[in-house]
Amino acid sequence: MIPEGVESRWATAENPSAARGGACRSNDGRKRSPKVDGLKAGASFTMAEATGTSGTVRRIWVTIPNRSPKMLRGLRLDMYWDGAATPAVSAPLGDFFCQSLGRMVTFENALFSSPEGRSFNCCVPMPFQSGMKIVVTNETDEEVEMFFYEVDYTVGDVHAPGSLYFHAHWRRENPTTIRRDFEILPQVRGRGRFLGANIGVVANTDVYFKCWWGEGEVKVYLDGDTDHPTLCGTGTEDYIGTGWGQGNYANAFQGCHLADFDKFQYGFYRLHLSDPVYFRSDIRVTIQQIGCWDPQQIAQLHGSGLQLFQGDQPVEMAAAVAAKGYGLFERADDWSSCVYFYLDQAENELPPLPQRIEGLVESL
Repeated sequence: MIPEGVESRWATAENPSAARGGACRSNDGRKRSPKVDGLKAGASFTMAEATGTSGTVRRIWVTIPNRSPKMLRGLRLDMYWDGAATPAVSAPLGDFFCQSLGRMVTFENALFSSPEGRSFNCCVPMPFQSGMKIVVTNETDEEVEMFFYEVDYTVGDVHAPGSLYFHAHWRRENPTTIRRDFEILPQVRGRGRFLGANIGVVANTDVYFKCWWGEGEVKVYLDGDTDHPTLCGTGTEDYIGTGWGQGNYANAFQGCHLADFDKFQYGFYRLHLSDPVYFRSDIRVTIQQIGCWDPQQIAQLHGSGLQLFQGDQPVEMAAAVAAKGYGLFERADDWSSCVYFYLDQAENELPPLPQRIEGLVESL
């Protein structure tokens, strides 16, 4: 069945306005403008825009020749719904498309993919009532020689009053603070649905050697929760459906698509599609920074002079060495996340993305 009044549009460099009959009009109608050339440092361009109509963004595809950490973290993607003054989506290009830590990997999940590690694909439905705009900004000090893209959307979709808008928010702490949980999603007020998150970790091997970093629990504070959350997992690797460490894998709703044991860098995701997380007044999502030592590692940590803590209690280091066992401890590492959610408002009150690249790619 074809919905009455709904029409398909593709915004590309060949037809930036996605106008009816507007594609391939250059010269003889052959392939002439497949890309945006020369996106200079500090420059922006609008990938897609619709005004005076309802619709739904259905698919976004991008590729660029220089997929360095600087570009993946320094190209900013902003999306606006219904003429809003502030973006509902604001994130580095790579992190938005589930490429953690400025590193390209091959993966596929239910909402994002990079079939050969050379492209960025998103198929999250993004409804709008009266218009949309998608903008990319080059926040690096280098020119992007070629920017290929396609934004596929429909116009004329009928959305019920109170329909939800898609949002995405990126943040990073390097390092995190001991005993203060990293906020994947700071508190958001309104009605909506938490879709999940893409998370990156650069473990601090200078301080903690190669002690396992991923024992922290995910906590979801819902609808008035304060000190204690309604939803709580059992550990980092457990949250993404594995256990006792994280190797490389990518499934529809959960995965660890970046697992670099040599550098101790990890990228992983969880998508709450089959297990929806709804909220009616507010939501906040955090994850603890807790690690684990084994018998050899606790001796190494003790020998370095480091004082560990379990919660707010100091570990008796010499006793822990003598026990020759395992133990949990609080730690601080480099954490980043891009969170995805729907909200009943076109804007959110989350902190804006930093305006320049400084501080985004060091240590990667």
